[in-house]
Amino acid sequence: MKVYELKAEAREGLGKKAVKALRAEGKIPAVLNGGKIVELPYNEALKPGEKMVEISNGRGLITTDIAVKAEDVRKLIYTPDIFEIDMEINGEKRKAVMKEIQFQPVKDTVLHIDFLEVFPEKPIVMEVPVQIEGHAEGVKAGGKLTLSMRKLKVKAPYTEIPERLVVNVDTLGLGKSLAVGDLHFEGLELMNAKNAVVCAVQLTRAARGAAAKAEN
Repeated sequence: MKVYELKAEAREGLGKKAVKALRAEGKIPAVLNGGKIVELPYNEALKPGEKMVEISNGRGLITTDIAVKAEDVRKLIYTPDIFEIDMEINGEKRKAVMKEIQFQPVKDTVLHIDFLEVFPEKPIVMEVPVQIEGHAEGVKAGGKLTLSMRKLKVKAPYTEIPERLVVNVDTLGLGKSLAVGDLHFEGLELMNAKNAVVCAVQLTRAARGAAAKAEN
C-alpha cells in the first residue's frame, strides 16, 4: 500500500456543541479504533482523547477520539486507492488505515471518519479494488465484459495487503463468469461469499446472432 502522512489531534469534547465547533474550524471528528487490548480493571491513566471500551472476558480496548483537518484527508477520501496511514497524534506516531466514512446525506460533506490502528502481526479485514487484466476470449467472440464487484474484502496483516487485486480474464469465454471462489491470491483470505460473481462475459445481440448463423 501507498503511505500517507496525517496529523491528528486528540479531542476530549464529544458533545454536539464541541463537534459543531470542530466543523466550524474545518475539522472532522474521528476515532482511532483497534488500539491496545488490556486486562480489566485498568488502573493506568488514560492519555487525552483515550477511552476504555469493555469487549469480553475481562478485557478492554483503548480507543482514541481525534480530529483531523478536512483538507488533510481529502486525498484519502476521494480516491479509489487505499493507504497505510502514518498518523501523528499530539506528537505520537501510530499506524492506521481508514475503515469507514459517514457522509451528510444531503450536502455530502464528511461528518465522521473511523480509522483502525494496525500492527504488523495482526490480520485486518479491508476492501481492496479489483483490477481487470487481459482480453477475454468471450469479448473477442462478440461478448461484453462486465465487472460486478469493484472491491473485494480481504483478510491479512496490513503489510501484506496490495493496492489492487489483479484478475486475469484471458481465458474467460462467452457467457462465462468468475466468482470469488475461483480466485486465489497468495497470503490473502477472501471474505466475500464464494459464489458471488466478480466479472462475466455477457452475450450480446450480435454474439447471439453470430451463434445462430453458425448453427444454421
